[in-house]
Amino acid sequence: MLTFQVDDMTCGHCVRAIKDAVRALDADAVVDVDLPRHLVRVHASRLDAPRVHQALEQAGYSPVHVAASETVPAAVGGCCACASVRCACAD
Repeated sequence: MLTFQVDDMTCGHCVRAIKDAVRALDADAVVDVDLPRHLVRVHASRLDAPRVHQALEQAGYSPVHVAASETVPAAVGGCCACASVRCACAD
C-alpha cells in the first residue's frame, strides 16, 4: 500500500480527479481517500510511489509520500477538511 498526504485535496471533485489519475495508471488499483485527513491510499501491485506521485502532480496536486512507519495526525475541522468545525458540508 502506498500512502500520500495531499493537503490541497479539499472536496469531492478533488477525490474524483485523484482516483481517475491513479486508475489511469492501473485500472485495477484500489484508491482509498480520507478527505478530512487529506490521505490517499493506493493498493496496486503494479505501481510504485514515484509513478503515483507524478500522476497526482500532473492532476494538479501536491502529494507527499508518507512512509509506512510515519503517523498522520487526526484531522481538525469539518467533513471537507476545512478549518471550520461546522462547515457548510455538515448542513
